[in-house]
Amino acid sequence: MSTYIVNPVEVRMEESAKGSIYESIVAMGQRSRQINDQIKTQIYERLADVIVDSDEAEGPNLDQIAISKEFDRVPKPTFLAMSEMVGGQIHVKSEQAE
Repeated sequence: MSTYIVNPVEVRMEESAKGSIYESIVAMGQRSRQINDQIKTQIYERLADVIVDSDEAEGPNLDQIAISKEFDRVPKPTFLAMSEMVGGQIHVKSEQAE
């Protein structure tokens, strides 16, 4: 598992260069929710094939456990959104009063 290192000073400098820090945080939060929804959809699609009636199951479902472990290794949505913001993949529209 890789180590996630985020330097708060670098993030603050990056975000202030792109506009309001508040707008950037809101944009990262929205992107984080989108990523989370995508991950949930993928999990449900993968688990739909292996879900068995609980009356028929005699022991743990190994396929279900393997899928769960696979998705446990996926980086957190918040970290992915922050990485996209710092990498310039998220563009914040600034609504400045004229």
